Amino acid sequence: MSIEFLGFLAPHDGQEIQQRSTGPVDLDYLRRLAAAQDEAGFDRVLIGNGSAMADGAQLAAFAAAYTSRLGFLIAHRPGFVAPTVFARTIATLDALSGGRTAVHIITGGSDADQRRDGDRLPKEQRYARTGEFVEIVKRVWTTKGPLDHHGEHYQVEGIDVDVFPVQRPRPRIYFAGSSAAGIATGARVADAIAFYGEPLRQTREQIGRIRAVAAEVGRTEPLAFNVSVRPIIAPTDAAALEKAERITSTIERNVRGGSWDRVRLRGIGDKTANNEGSDRLREVNASGALLDRAYWTGTSKATNASGISSALVGSPETVASAVADYVELGVTSFLFKGWDLLGDARDYGRHLLPVIRDVLRDRGLDHPTLPKASAS
Repeated sequence: MSIEFLGFLAPHDGQEIQQRSTGPVDLDYLRRLAAAQDEAGFDRVLIGNGSAMADGAQLAAFAAAYTSRLGFLIAHRPGFVAPTVFARTIATLDALSGGRTAVHIITGGSDADQRRDGDRLPKEQRYARTGEFVEIVKRVWTTKGPLDHHGEHYQVEGIDVDVFPVQRPRPRIYFAGSSAAGIATGARVADAIAFYGEPLRQTREQIGRIRAVAAEVGRTEPLAFNVSVRPIIAPTDAAALEKAERITSTIERNVRGGSWDRVRLRGIGDKTANNEGSDRLREVNASGALLDRAYWTGTSKATNASGISSALVGSPETVASAVADYVELGVTSFLFKGWDLLGDARDYGRHLLPVIRDVLRDRGLDHPTLPKASAS
């Protein structure tokens, strides 16, 4: 399998630069956004998770009916649903979608948002619970016959399911977490570690750090690495930079005036979130506006490094070359989230993804193998 490209699926058009124009679940928009990314050639789309958001598995089930090959990456925060129930949910979705489901495990970077759903467990303990959760889910997906689990956070007795994923041995598991506890957990239980887009030096260091921890915890299979960025493209580098500045100014106005969707985009400007990934971005943001070949910090500064907020800015050729730079470091997949989700998804498919594939081929980087999911 070659380098993987992920998009982003949301049930409405509200983003940092615009209020949503419909209700929280717009079926027509969801259908069009999924179809656009299917046609654009994305491998998967991430569906986010938060205390105010629509359920990702149900959104994916709807979108799967209107797409033919697009995969779905369901973000999930352990602690609110029993692992056996979640395992059956994803197995059912995998069957309904014809084997197009993967899972993105998020332990939760905001204590405040965890409490909104009733979880008061400290973050370090949440990572221990997450590791236990994932281990149970993998066992349920791959075990025929009853199984038990007696752990610190979960007790399971005699679970014996009748629904299994279509994929063998199981769906892929992505994992988000940049703290020491998060990396240790992800390196042990995940197939791919996802982190926010950072400049090349920091990305190289992050990959080295994760690989070292993986060796320490006894991992023998290679890990995949996913980088999440917000590309801003235009016919020329200068035009793209002007576009990036306009987007940044719009975000700043919305944040100052409080005119963005406070429920959908809760957390922008929140300085209390205990999220090491965002802390790392804030350090990067202090280094300058344009770093490396195309790394732009303006949008991340405007959102206070909230979520996926850093950008790659330039012509398709410049951004494609920047992507290839990350591949040379060991990055195996990219999540490209637009600022106008539908319009940008179409632009990425028409103008960016084909150029990236050409650049990767020209630099001999088009066929690295992504690690496969193992049963363990």
